[in-house]
Amino acid sequence: MTRIRFDGCDLSRAARDTPAARVYGSGGASVPEATVIVVRVAGPPYSGHCLCGGVRFEVAEEPLSAGYCHCTRCQRRTGTAASAQARLAPGSFRLLAGEALVREYAPGDGWPKCFCSVCGSALWSKYPDTGEVGSVRLGLFDPGHGIRPQWHTFVDYACAWEPIPDDGLERYPEGKPR
Repeated sequence: MTRIRFDGCDLSRAARDTPAARVYGSGGASVPEATVIVVRVAGPPYSGHCLCGGVRFEVAEEPLSAGYCHCTRCQRRTGTAASAQARLAPGSFRLLAGEALVREYAPGDGWPKCFCSVCGSALWSKYPDTGEVGSVRLGLFDPGHGIRPQWHTFVDYACAWEPIPDDGLERYPEGKPR
């Protein structure tokens, strides 16, 4: 991460002069000096790993999309209100290490869910018809990936104790149409 002191230069120039970066400012027009943080955003291939580091992977292409799933199955699987995940292009996932550590739970009516048998990290889901990795949990990607959710699915099942924020993302009462 690069820290830049802002003292009169415009942020659009800082962003333009920093390849593959997003610029976040902590001040506004009324603040004469503000700290600006430039975060370098990686492009493919994206790398990631589980909590213990035993399972490592890379994704060779930009994800098709990313979003939050609020279904009750994801709530139970993650212990959270929603699962943030990236939907992958077929053939873009490559397991680099830890194949023997990956375990799978295959519900009868859904996508098989994979997890690390050592640390318990929720890893990815597989397409039921092909067995290929289809969605990877966003928290597994190494920092700086820049992948951002675009939608919320199964919002009719969202937890009352964790309201969905008014973030402007598309919302679907059930699954997202393909």
